Amino acid sequence: MAAMAGATWAQEGAATTQPAPSLALDGAFKDGLYTLPKLPYDYDALQPEYDAQPLKIHHTKHHAGYVTGLNQTLEKLQEVRKTGDYASVQALSRNLAFHGSGHMLHCLLWHSMTPGGKPMPASFAKAVEADFGTVEAMQAQFAAATTKVEASGWGVLAYEPVGKKLLVLQAERHQDLAIWGVVPLLVCDVWEHAYYTQYANNRGQWVAAFMKLANWDFAAQRYAAAVKI
Repeated sequence: MAAMAGATWAQEGAATTQPAPSLALDGAFKDGLYTLPKLPYDYDALQPEYDAQPLKIHHTKHHAGYVTGLNQTLEKLQEVRKTGDYASVQALSRNLAFHGSGHMLHCLLWHSMTPGGKPMPASFAKAVEADFGTVEAMQAQFAAATTKVEASGWGVLAYEPVGKKLLVLQAERHQDLAIWGVVPLLVCDVWEHAYYTQYANNRGQWVAAFMKLANWDFAAQRYAAAVKI
């Protein structure tokens, strides 16, 4: 039923006035650098629910900080590759995930809000009802999950493409060493169960072996598909 509702949404979506999925990322990258996109409304447009001053600080200070940190981290990683000194790669990888995820999620956040709110299109409501029972049940779960995220984090309504269903998720912090929205092209499992029986605790040997087995043609095919999304 969920898959059918999802198909209905996909078919009817083209006839709605909903923005293209890429809209939230417009202005987020330009001329080889990540950039701070403009808000889709004025700073005072969300009042009284969200005042102009905190919104402006959120956008021009916090979000902008992620953009700056992301570009600086990529610059440092480029230098690491030039020198061949990878001693700092662990810390830089953490910074890349932290700032990259912060940038992507905030781009989505600005478009997740609109002055006065907007009602849910009927076609999407059918998909929500298929997975949650009612729209109200989903909204209640979303509010509760968002409220109860431990420490700093996010509430997320997401589409899970394997089961073709909608889910409400909690994101503690926001990075967990990945950037939201990426399409994996090639993966290597370095959990101990993947290599211990052959390589004992020498992960480096296992990774070297994997690199000899890597299917880059597969990665290229996934890339070609991903850039068309």
